[in-house]
Amino acid sequence: MHPHLSFLSLVALLFLGACQPAPEEYMDPTIGNVPTLLQPTRPVIQLPNEMIRVYPLRRDYTDDQITGFPLQVATHNNGALFVVKPATRPLSTALWQRRATYDPVQEVIHPWYYSTMLIEDSIRVEFAPGCKTGVYRFSFPAAADRKLLFTTPWHFISANAFAGKTIFHEDVPVYVYGRFNTAISAGVLSDTLYYVRFPGRKVDAVELKYAISYVSIEQAQRNFQQELEGRSMETLIAEGRRRWHDVAGQITVEGGTTAQRRAFYTALYRCHERMVNITEDSLYYSGYNKKVNVARRPFYVDDATWDTYQALHPLRMILHPEQEEDMLDAYVTMFEQSGWMPTFPRLYGDHPCMNGFHSTIVFLDAWRKGLKIPRITTAYEGMKKNALEATMLPWRNGGSISLDSFYYAKGYYPALSPGDTEAVAAVHPFEKRQAVAVTLGHSYDDWALSQLAADLHRYKDQQSFAARAENFRHLWNDSAGFFQPRDSAGKWIAIDPAWDGGPGGRDYYDENNGWTYLWAVQQNIPALIQLMGGERAFERRLDELFRTTPAMPRYEFWHRFPDATGLVGQFSMGNEPGFHIPYLYNYAGAAWKTQRRVRMLLDVWFKDNIFGIPGDEDGGGMSAFVVFSSLGFYPVTAGVPIYAIGSPVFTKATLRLPKGKRFTIVARHCSAENQYIQRAWFNGEVLHTPFFTHQQLMEGGTLELEMGSMPEKRWGASIHAPRCGDIK
Repeated sequence: MHPHLSFLSLVALLFLGACQPAPEEYMDPTIGNVPTLLQPTRPVIQLPNEMIRVYPLRRDYTDDQITGFPLQVATHNNGALFVVKPATRPLSTALWQRRATYDPVQEVIHPWYYSTMLIEDSIRVEFAPGCKTGVYRFSFPAAADRKLLFTTPWHFISANAFAGKTIFHEDVPVYVYGRFNTAISAGVLSDTLYYVRFPGRKVDAVELKYAISYVSIEQAQRNFQQELEGRSMETLIAEGRRRWHDVAGQITVEGGTTAQRRAFYTALYRCHERMVNITEDSLYYSGYNKKVNVARRPFYVDDATWDTYQALHPLRMILHPEQEEDMLDAYVTMFEQSGWMPTFPRLYGDHPCMNGFHSTIVFLDAWRKGLKIPRITTAYEGMKKNALEATMLPWRNGGSISLDSFYYAKGYYPALSPGDTEAVAAVHPFEKRQAVAVTLGHSYDDWALSQLAADLHRYKDQQSFAARAENFRHLWNDSAGFFQPRDSAGKWIAIDPAWDGGPGGRDYYDENNGWTYLWAVQQNIPALIQLMGGERAFERRLDELFRTTPAMPRYEFWHRFPDATGLVGQFSMGNEPGFHIPYLYNYAGAAWKTQRRVRMLLDVWFKDNIFGIPGDEDGGGMSAFVVFSSLGFYPVTAGVPIYAIGSPVFTKATLRLPKGKRFTIVARHCSAENQYIQRAWFNGEVLHTPFFTHQQLMEGGTLELEMGSMPEKRWGASIHAPRCGDIK
């Protein structure tokens, strides 16, 4: 327990029991800080889904030097703004370049509090976040020349207060207002380097309280007054901890190991990093019309639907449906302001990233789960416009081009043969056409649009998009048993789906090979089973996926597919397109294999240490997989309100739902060995099938499982999976 916990926090811990930590204590932002190959998962200090995000600027956990401390990080993992650096050494321009050494052993990181010691200079740095504000505390040696360096010019408006402005991503204004708890002496080292000194000795530690605004300096001052005026850092820490306690307390668990609890609650924390609420009083800045607007309701940004549509949005629809409604309403507003329905909405506008219009799937999923979307017809028009007029090219936004026209006419994205020169200038030079991934992804999007069109009585649209939803069939190569590319003449392009396609397989797939995209038909699993020759053949292909290792050394494989980490055979746990795959055994009458695979994946790839996230955690999708799977179920098909049952790691878990409801999963005799379901009951009624509905969950009740050490192959074997349209 760190020395700056408030008395109230101490009381809370004692009340919850000395032997049992409060659930938020299991949240460890250092889990996953060392990347498998690509990006580390940052130790973000932030209130749940709030605007202010801070983490120390360093390469990853193994880096023993810190570059500086930002007052704000504008987007998920970049955009460090108003960076400051405490110093005691003589002033020089080189001092800014000097990185500060720290010792991770002396570092304290919670979502609501950060502390580290810069050991060469004996400076302790502490931080606590608010919603639109933050507080830094710098404890210098007693006789030191206390200074703070920064690169963004500040306008000093009193003996201890300042204001400033910077521009993020070319056109987003960001404002800061702050106060020190002592008098300051400001100076300039160069055109881009500034400093303040703290000559007074009346305070032991220098505190910097500040507020950020995307609206104006005046609004930054109001944010400061509302959140920080007359309040101490300890109060902010206690309130931040309470916010995270509320998040953690929404799911209570019994049983499991300490490591499993740490992995679970840390994943839950990661699921509350994005989207972020940027509403300030009744105003918000929008990157979609480039101006300050009056808010109808809270306005959220910073999402990545390619990464989050499968699991993070569905998790929020369970835990925070009203917040999800606000987020989707923000999507509709972004469409109205920009003319396009976004898919990667960032602070500055829609980020052209990945492929597919998967915000379409999120809207259908929310609609089918009964969320309130008052402007659903407007949302539909935006999604329809994307489907009919926007380019499908990966990493591009804008109107359709010739390749899209080909898709509309022929039902697949045309690919180039190896060695062919790209003649379409709009194709991204690195991301390529991704022809198979694009076809499969848009088949899912069009299925979602057809389903929503039917619900809105747009029957002509429903028929049109339902036909396009079948486009995945055009790339099924029955003789190869894979989805493979065709050229513009309709001829198959002979490739090795496990290897070909250049970096990340991007000529044909995307970040993963054809083994991963073999299963990318979540919206019509019965059709996929049929294409593979029936349930037993489907089951055998799943076994083959998990048992077929790359035909080359792993270093060579990862040189080409650096995103495809967390390997089990050809299956990649470290990248989003594969999250649903372990649950597909349920659809072939082999539920025990899902139970075994899910347990193994959690145990192997999600340890409670700095290596504990097997790939890039792009916005909470991977963490949502951990939350769902640890509880024992997963939403395989976003847009179909059905959950597939896996194998819970806890003997009991209770979800606190809206309207006072509770949903409880009881796994009798659950342990590391007892991972297989022997029998099951839902609200006391015998359950034969490894599925239940969203409505059953939200109405509350109990799913009871009897676990054993050997598979009960009969459970879930004789009951076919519900088809996509069976349950709404």
